[in-house]
Amino acid sequence: MASSANEGIYPLHRSKTIHLVRHAQGVHNVEGEKDHSAYMSEELFDAHLTPLGWQQVDNLRKHVHASGISKSVELVVVSPLLRTMQTAVGAFGGEGSAAGGDVPPLMAENTGESNRPAISSQNCAPFIAVELCREHLGVHPCDRRRTVTEYKPMFPAIDFSLIENDGDVLWTSDTREKNEEVAARGMEFMKWLFTREENEIAVVTHSGFLFHTLAAYGDDCHPTLKKEMSKHFKNCELRSMVIVDRSMIGSSTSKTDFAGKIPSGADVPSAV
Repeated sequence: MASSANEGIYPLHRSKTIHLVRHAQGVHNVEGEKDHSAYMSEELFDAHLTPLGWQQVDNLRKHVHASGISKSVELVVVSPLLRTMQTAVGAFGGEGSAAGGDVPPLMAENTGESNRPAISSQNCAPFIAVELCREHLGVHPCDRRRTVTEYKPMFPAIDFSLIENDGDVLWTSDTREKNEEVAARGMEFMKWLFTREENEIAVVTHSGFLFHTLAAYGDDCHPTLKKEMSKHFKNCELRSMVIVDRSMIGSSTSKTDFAGKIPSGADVPSAV
């Protein structure tokens, strides 16, 4: 008898928990809400967080600590733009002072006009910057990144090793990435997540990237669930989801399964 199409059962080690986060309010959000043409302004290049955005980050940080997410997350993946990295380190960064010692901070003092002290990299998950989860590419200067050389002193403990080019070779001034191209890039990003050993991962990224990526999934769900998945993220919103590898993309083995029948051998009566 076949199972109902309303549920599925999968091996636990073929799944990952991902906490998807949109960055907090940036200066481009404020200006763009007043006048959408402001997104074309070079003054909004690699937009940083607003003071309200930092308050949103503080609220998210309280939540990830109260919910236990801060302790269970094994990796923080972040889009290499100022607003996403500020949000990521503010919400998931370490506790205590980052001053002194041999351990580099996640964020240097006052990075991106933050008026914030340095953020520690101790007692938290590692951070890695990945270009696949960037915002819609092209045309809008707020979505163009700085060089990796510029970012490294700002965010000393973020790993930039997966970014192949120092400068931004993905962003162009005359062509805006198509929605379906964003979705395809998002699906490639999800496949990349399955190549990671970590089972619980936080991803700090952008509204457009999240919307178009998640809209590509959920066709096998009830329409209400698909709608829930693909609705737009608010600034600094976090949604926890499970992704399942149904095509053997990943190569992980179970850490909780038990082989059984140890010692092995032929079944014999218990008296023997």
